[in-house]
Order: sequence, then C-alpha cells, then structure tokens
Amino acid sequence: MLMWRPWLGFLLVAMIALAGADRSMAAEAKPEPARPTILVVGDSLSAGYGIDVSAGWVALLQRRLGQEGYGYRVVNASASGETTGGARARFARLLEIHRPRIVILELGGNDGLRALPLAQVRANLAAMMDQARDAGAEVLLVGMQIPPNYGAEYADRFRDMYGDLAREHGVPLVEFFLEGVALDPSLMLDDGIHPNAAAQPTLLENVWPRLRAMLQATPP
Repeated sequence: MLMWRPWLGFLLVAMIALAGADRSMAAEAKPEPARPTILVVGDSLSAGYGIDVSAGWVALLQRRLGQEGYGYRVVNASASGETTGGARARFARLLEIHRPRIVILELGGNDGLRALPLAQVRANLAAMMDQARDAGAEVLLVGMQIPPNYGAEYADRFRDMYGDLAREHGVPLVEFFLEGVALDPSLMLDDGIHPNAAAQPTLLENVWPRLRAMLQATPP
C-alpha cells in the first residue's frame, strides 16, 4: 500500500493545479457585453407619482422590450416635480453614468404649469438633445399640452414648441403624451393631473410606435 502514496500525492497536486488554472481562466474570461440602455428622463408622469412604480409605464416598457425580443435595459431617471432646468443640471452626469443608446425626454409639463418663459424651456430641452447626440445617443422627445390657465396663446405656443424642436433637431416626437388619458376622469388620480395605474398601458402605447421605429433603425 505504501507504494501508492507518492502517486496519490502527485494526483492531489495536479488536481489543485488544474483547479487553480480553471479559476484563473474564469477570472480572465471576457464578461458578457452590457445591454444597451434606454434612459428615461421625465417628471412625475414617468416617475410613477401616486402609483406603484412597478405599474408605471416605464416598468411596462421594460417588460414590453423583453416580450418583443429587444435586449435593452431601461433606466428611469425621472423625478416628481422635475423641470427642464432641473433635468438639464443633472443631465450630463446621467449620460456619463449610463451611456444610453436612446434617451426619452418627457419634460416641460411642470415648466408650463408654472408659466415659465418658453424661451427658457426651449433652450433647456434643446441643450439636452444636443448633449445626448454628442454622447452618441438617439433622442425621443415626448410632447405635452397644458390647460389654458395662463391664456390660450401661451398654451398654444407651449404645445407647438415640441413640434418645432423635433423638426429643428431631427428627432422623433410623441405629440401628446397624455393622449386618450387627460380627458378621461377614470384614468386620472383625484388631483386631476396625474394618470392612475389604469392609464399606464395607454401611456406606453402612446410612446411605443415611435420608440419601436427607433429600435428597428438602431443597431443592437
């Protein structure tokens, strides 16, 4: 029996060496490529105000992408109460961190409800679109409309601003994010401003056709 001991020792050393080699090769193996990112920068309408975030249209978008076979991840950088100025202040950092392939800008509603100067709102949106393009991302602009609380002229110019920006920057536009929702009390929270959970599939359907066209035109 003693004659087997040297061979047993040799086998143990060889097995340890092979195990170490396996760990070394695993450590040196290339990681799986990161999934491309869709970055959503919006206000309370995209942040899921008043509802479970998992029921919001952005969460539904992530599920739709998986169902349709698009290997994108969605990052929701929306914040309730956000204005175009607030988003612009943090936008460069968001681009640096997430390196998105596509940016969805859903902003301006809070600016309009505060009757902020439209030249300022336009400049903020234009700056973010330029920054996104410079970072190699495509942009989907989401339009909003506001009630004529501050006069029909302001409301009309606010609505038209999105179409003008989309044409000037050559980006696709969702003309009115709350289409089919805003005038239906059953789809709104009690405040009459924010969509409820039942409205979220409609919001996604308002965005999806434009976004899908971008996905089909954008290399994976």
